[in-house]
Amino acid sequence: MNRSSLLALALCATSVSACGGLKDALTAHVDVVARAGSQELSVNRLSDLLGKAKLQVPINTEVATLVARDLWVPYQLLGLAAARGDSLGDPKAIESAASGMIENAKLGRFMESVAAKFPLDSGTEASYLAARGGLYSARHILLLVPENSSPVVRDSIRRRIAGIRTQVTAANFADMARKNSQDNSAQKGGDLGVFPRGMMVKPFGDAVSALKPGEISPVVETQYGYHIVQRNSWDDAKAQFAAQAQGRGRQVAESTYVAQAQIEAKVKLASDAAATAKSVAKDPMAHRNDKTSVATYTGGKLTASHLAMVLLAAPRSGQLTQQIQQAPDSLVNQYVTNMAQREVLLRRADSAKVGLSPEELTNLRRDFSQAVAMSWTQLGIDPKSLADSAKSPSERERVAAARIEAFLDRVMSGQAQPVPVPAPLQIILMDKYDAKVNAAGVERAVERAAKLRAGADWSRAAQQPPSAVPLPGAPGAGATPGAAPSPSRGAVPLPGQPAPPRP
Repeated sequence: MNRSSLLALALCATSVSACGGLKDALTAHVDVVARAGSQELSVNRLSDLLGKAKLQVPINTEVATLVARDLWVPYQLLGLAAARGDSLGDPKAIESAASGMIENAKLGRFMESVAAKFPLDSGTEASYLAARGGLYSARHILLLVPENSSPVVRDSIRRRIAGIRTQVTAANFADMARKNSQDNSAQKGGDLGVFPRGMMVKPFGDAVSALKPGEISPVVETQYGYHIVQRNSWDDAKAQFAAQAQGRGRQVAESTYVAQAQIEAKVKLASDAAATAKSVAKDPMAHRNDKTSVATYTGGKLTASHLAMVLLAAPRSGQLTQQIQQAPDSLVNQYVTNMAQREVLLRRADSAKVGLSPEELTNLRRDFSQAVAMSWTQLGIDPKSLADSAKSPSERERVAAARIEAFLDRVMSGQAQPVPVPAPLQIILMDKYDAKVNAAGVERAVERAAKLRAGADWSRAAQQPPSAVPLPGAPGAGATPGAAPSPSRGAVPLPGQPAPPRP
């Protein structure tokens, strides 16, 4: 596993909280980076993981925090549960931890029921001819015009496509597109499928809407170049159009319903809504019990904790949380508004008694148990193997902790892949057992790791074979007096010269 794959996994992993039930002021102990149950991650241990890692991961606060918070803490808590024979299988705890996922499923099901009440276009030929829903199907021939082309170049391309236009017919359009078109649609005979008119740039959309099925347009100029457009016949379009028309009708139905619900929601944002949302996005797990109000709506309020659970349940949680942290406040406020409106829709879903069936909840608990067992196995800490290795719970905890440290060594040396811990499982672990990350300890570990990396880099440089290019003035150098030395990887600097670049 290379450095980029490790970082990609770490950055996409769900953030794990720097919080827990420890009452002591951990920040006062700057030699400790994190605690999980009775285990401690020391400054020296974390700096060794980073500074001596064969993967050469970047050494900074963000990466150090990810290793401590998103790998070490949940792994050690999993080890603690395994050592104590804790299956983590309490049904209420599982459903609470998975509330964000359950809400997503509930909301999707509710919106399907909303759309089902609206009359949907069946995708008939009459609908296609009338372009109901703004849907069209077309193919084209495109000659690209390079950016900043001179008038002479543009005119040459325009004359070429005009010549092609004189040869194109409804019967040979697909073949002419394969031979001449300069975009990815050429291999499909220029076919662009079914699309809403507004999805295309205006000149192209205008040209398509002016055609009857089977007709071919004059040359059309857009920002991309010159096009010849043919609106597809019903026979060519009907298979895709029927599916798209129904999907489009469902979208329109849902949008109409949501717009009405948004008006009734009367969302009001807190004055610091954007700042709070960014704080939540930075570490959702830390805010899972944060009752700070981010927004109010008719009949309720959106809290930081609920926003955190939504973020943790998002399909691409890591990417979304980073986008929120980097977005301007205006966009973050819009996101918060949307989440408050989502709460209104969920209340309507509850009123309509839309939810998961008992069988689905049973499957959820089963999947959770399987995730726990898989995580234990991958980390080498399943309860049976621990019981075979140690008798007392405290001994099993020590064995589990040692195996996890060994596993992290393999991860940082590229010999093992990190084990992703699902968000609901992380939530249960953090709620059930004490864990905390110390920011001051992280900073100290980063400083020490940077020194270790620098020392290792210098050691590697010093062990490189002598440069094939002799230093100026060296015996037998044959260098021109006063000539600048050739930069050489592995060359040892003379006194007073800067050190060579790190390899």
